[in-house]
Formats: sequence, C-alpha cells, structure tokens
Amino acid sequence: MLSVIGRSQRGRTCEYSRGDRSIKTPFVVCGSDGSPVFISMGPEGRVLHFFGDDIPIDQKLLTSASSKKDAEPFCKDGVCVVRPPFSGEQKIPDEAEAVVVPNAFELRKDPRKLVDSIIRIRESIGYNKLLCMFGIAEPSTLSLLAYMGADVFDDSLARAAGLMGVRLIPEGEMSCEAGTYDENVADLIRECEKAAVFTESGRLRELVDQRVVSSPSSTAALRILDDAGYRYQEECCSTVGTRFACNTTQSLRRPDLKVYREKIAERYKKPEHKRILLLLPCSAKKPYHISKTHKAFASAIHTAQHDTLVHEVIVTSPLGIVPRELDIFYPANSYDIPVTGEWKCQEREMIRTMVSGILSQGYDKVVCHLGESAELVRDLAEMEETVVGDPTTPASLANLDNALRKAAQGMEPADYAIERIESVRSILSFQFGREAADALMGNGSYAIGKFPYWKILRDDPGSKEKIQLGMLTPERGMISLTIEGAEMLASLGKNTIEMADFEMKGNLFAIGVLKADPMLRPGDEAVVTLNGEVVAVGVAMMSGREMEDLKRGIAVKIRHKRK
Repeated sequence: MLSVIGRSQRGRTCEYSRGDRSIKTPFVVCGSDGSPVFISMGPEGRVLHFFGDDIPIDQKLLTSASSKKDAEPFCKDGVCVVRPPFSGEQKIPDEAEAVVVPNAFELRKDPRKLVDSIIRIRESIGYNKLLCMFGIAEPSTLSLLAYMGADVFDDSLARAAGLMGVRLIPEGEMSCEAGTYDENVADLIRECEKAAVFTESGRLRELVDQRVVSSPSSTAALRILDDAGYRYQEECCSTVGTRFACNTTQSLRRPDLKVYREKIAERYKKPEHKRILLLLPCSAKKPYHISKTHKAFASAIHTAQHDTLVHEVIVTSPLGIVPRELDIFYPANSYDIPVTGEWKCQEREMIRTMVSGILSQGYDKVVCHLGESAELVRDLAEMEETVVGDPTTPASLANLDNALRKAAQGMEPADYAIERIESVRSILSFQFGREAADALMGNGSYAIGKFPYWKILRDDPGSKEKIQLGMLTPERGMISLTIEGAEMLASLGKNTIEMADFEMKGNLFAIGVLKADPMLRPGDEAVVTLNGEVVAVGVAMMSGREMEDLKRGIAVKIRHKRK
C-alpha cells in the first residue's frame, strides 16, 4: 500500500508497506537481507527480494535501451520488470505496485533518452506505483532522478565505481585508490536522506540546481526536462509554496516560474480603469507591499484620488512582472534571487517579453521608477523616468509624485469601489481564467475591505442579506471561495471533483474520488460535487490525476461543507 507523505513538484516521499513492514522513499536498495527490500545474485542473475517475494530481474533474452525493440514486461507478485526502450505501448497491470527498470545504467550518459524514458514510464504507470531505477543512482544524480519521478534506487553503481577507483560524492566524481565502495554507498544513502528532507520542505528543485552542475550530462538532463518535459512537470506544480532561492541560471527555467509567466500571458487582464502604467523595482522582502521600499513608493503614489488610475507593476527576475494585486500570490511572495545590478541575457529577454505583454493591454501614459534597470525596457514605450540616484531618495519620490499627477491630468479618477471590483476581477482572471472572473464579478458582485483583505459579496435578491462568494487573504495567497462561489465555478466545469456517494465527515480522501478535473493542481481551490450538486469546497492537496490514481491520502482539505 502506497501513501504519499511529501511532494515537491514531481519529486515525492512515500511510505510503501506490506503487512507490518514498510520502506520510505526515496529509498536505496542495498545488498543486505536485513531490509524488506534487497538484491542478491543468483545463478541466473540478480534477484530482487521484495517484502518476502523473490523477483528475478535479469531476463534470459535481454534488450538494451538502444535496441529499438520493446521488451515485454515481466510481472510477479506485484512487481513488474520493464527494460528500456519503453514506447508506452507495453501493458503494466493495474495490480502492479512497483515497476523496476533493471538496466537504467544504459541511460546514464544519454540525457535525452533518460528524460524520455522516465516520463514515458511514469505517465504510463501513474502515481500509485513505485518506480525503481537500478544501476544509475550516484550521490550527484540521486536528487535529479527523484525530482524526475523515480522512487527507489540501488547501490550497484556506487559499489562498482568504488571497485574501479572512482570516488563518488554529491559534488561529482574523482579518481582515487580502488576499494572506496563503502564510502560511495555511505554518501549515496546520505544524499537520499537529504533529498527526502528537501522534498518534504517543498524545495527539492534547489538541491537539484546545486547538484546538476557536477556533470554536463546532468545539466543537460535538467535542461531537457524543463523544456521537453515542462507539461509533465507542470502537472505537479503547486500553486502555493515555501520560500525558495533562484541562485543559478538554470533556476530561471523552474516549471513553477514558467507556470506563473504563462498565466500572466494567457489569463491575466489588467483592471479596466487603470490608465497609467507605473514600473517599479522589486524588494528583498516579500510580499512587496509590506517592504520599507514599497511603503516609501506608496507614500508618493497614494497622495490623491489619481492613484486609482495608476497600475503598479513590479519588474523583477525570475518572474518578469508582478502586478501589485498579485504580489501575495506564489511564487511572487516566496522567491529570493541574488541582486548585483547585472542582468543575464536570459533575464533581459524574459523581462522585455513580459513588459511588452503588459504594455500591449493599453495604457495612456507610462512612468518608470526603475532607476538603473530602466535600460532594460526604455525603448519599449515612451515613458517618463523619475529616479535620481536611488528609487527611495526624497528627490526620486518627489519626482514620482509629480510625474503621476502630471500623467493623470485630464483623466477622470475612478471611484474606489470600482478600483476594488476591477482589481478583484483581475485577480480572479489570473487564478481561474477570464470566464470565471466575469461570472464571479457579474450580476452586481462587488468587493469590500482593504488590500490584501478583500471580500467578494453579492446582494441576495430574496432578502436583505449579503452573500459572500470569496475572500482574498495574504495567508492563503489567493482567493478562497465559499459554497456559493464554488457553485458558480462548478457551473463552468472548473476545478471540480466528483466524489463517491458516502457521508463525508471531514476531509475528502483520494479513495473517495471518482473523477477530478485534470487541470487541478496542488493548492488550487477544489469544488467537491455529489450527483452534480456542490457539497463542499476546499484546497486540493494533489493534482487531479493523482486524486484519481491514489488510494490513500487527503485529496481535498475541506473548508466549507453544505449544511
């Protein structure tokens, strides 16, 4: 029985048990019979001892990863042995609980074939099976393999390298005297434990970014995964998260950052009443609006009612742009990046693309308060620059105030009620899509409160009561819906989960899910339905596909249930 304990994009920690014995993944299989899982060498090859069952993993007729010929899986006692190449056509029985790739060593120095093989196998077997990759793990690559979706490894490569006088450490490999296999294995096990810690902290990608620079093939594999495997990764990217660092160029390609930029380009629509685009620099403290720097900016922006015309957009790497109303959303509220004043070519291109995109939505005037970083975007539009020295100097703030007053001359300021309504509409558009935003903010819906605590309300035509549809909070980092708001989302077929017919007393577990929206991601708002009726709303703890595959674990953490 498989239970997922922690998740970090495609990486995960699991507990797999049979009877009263269990292992926790990521797990390294060693040649010891003291473990529920170990490998021995028999007359006809290796034998995997899996919770008391003996599984021969070296077939008589062997195929290689480069043979271009599919090998039929060999299945016994819940374990299925599959040799690359894997086309996806091979049938893995539903009752299989573990899939073993015995010749993964052949993929070690072929990054593209490695990425393709893991993606094909994992997508074929789903989430409810262990993926065991034998002959490939070493201290410098284990975190990458776990990040790709592998669960179980063996120590054969570490032992073989030690016998040949190759010392394997997390930072790479080096020549040494023969006989260092014990040290290699010890480092492999320590790295496995470290990968588990990073995974359960939601920060496995940071460990991967540190490790892949140890070899060209690992770096290439991660680049291919981020590119060709983006959709595979994106399915497991959470919409909430913890603080993380972007310290390498490769980290700019993280799938959660790409998801954010994709949503800005495809979903986000600026508030209709905003006519002046104000470009601001980021701050070290997140979310930006609580930082001293941005509080200083606010003192120059909010000096009169013309502030309703001003659309504050933060220009930053690795996100490109962050509209002010989204600065409490992940990953804008969570990232750290080295600040040196130097911009890599990848950052320049990304920022210019994102700023061009927001400019295309239409503004009458553009004010730039970026200081030296203005050179990144100066030629994209006619803009007034306001910084003298540092953006927070009295002279710079006075220039900002004067520039905004000048830009707003002849423009009719929007009412603050309109300001809240249209800003909330933009947030909903980013979070759920434009169709959902229009539905939730249509028919007289309005917003009350002060950013970042906005409530969405609608008058009840049958009484004098007000119906709350949702609320924005910085603690959650997005809008949380009520049952009434969830019903509107469900009417559009978005974020829905169909549960089995039983009495739900607390949270919804995966075993009770019949069908889930495949576009659901961990952290999303999740609407639970029974026989077509909305019965609850809460937070998705798994992706939609994972809810359907797994038999254990919380699928939705319920916030509201229909009484």
